[in-house]
Amino acid sequence: MINRHALRALLFCLSLAACATAQAPTPQDAFFSRLSDLCGRAFEGRIVTTDAADDQFRSERLVMHVRDCTAAEVRIPFNIGANRSRTWVVTRTDSGLRLKHVHHHEDGSEDRLSQYGGDTTALGTVERQEFPADAFSRQLFIEGDLPASVDNVWALEVQPGRIFAYELRRPNRHFRVEFDLARPVPAPPASW
Repeated sequence: MINRHALRALLFCLSLAACATAQAPTPQDAFFSRLSDLCGRAFEGRIVTTDAADDQFRSERLVMHVRDCTAAEVRIPFNIGANRSRTWVVTRTDSGLRLKHVHHHEDGSEDRLSQYGGDTTALGTVERQEFPADAFSRQLFIEGDLPASVDNVWALEVQPGRIFAYELRRPNRHFRVEFDLARPVPAPPASW
């Protein structure tokens, strides 16, 4: 028969072993948690890069609204002025995170150039995750006569209380918009 002290020691050792085998959260898990913490709030942003291709966007009010959050997905409509056709969708996958861009027409039907994006291919950090264009996106860009976009790498950043950033990079192109997390704004009306 095991005495009480030996039983306690055995239970303590078993609990330590269980803790040692428990998986620590990955940077993607922590990033997704940070993103989910923004759910229900909207923020105004500004383009911080200087590419002339973005001059039209620069003159518009930019608002993102983190909404429709579940344990597996966060949907973020991105409004450019009155244009509410864009939504970023971040989804958990078995190996990390996925970013997709969903585009709709004014009548709510999905645009032909939609569902493009990619999956994380590295752990990234708690603050930043990168998403290289996946095979579906590359094919979509080729078919849509957008060959420069096949090298797209998108990134999202969350610096709590400071900024949320969306970024696109490829050769000869850099677009970055930063949203001020210290100043929530009223949520725009939902599109669909």
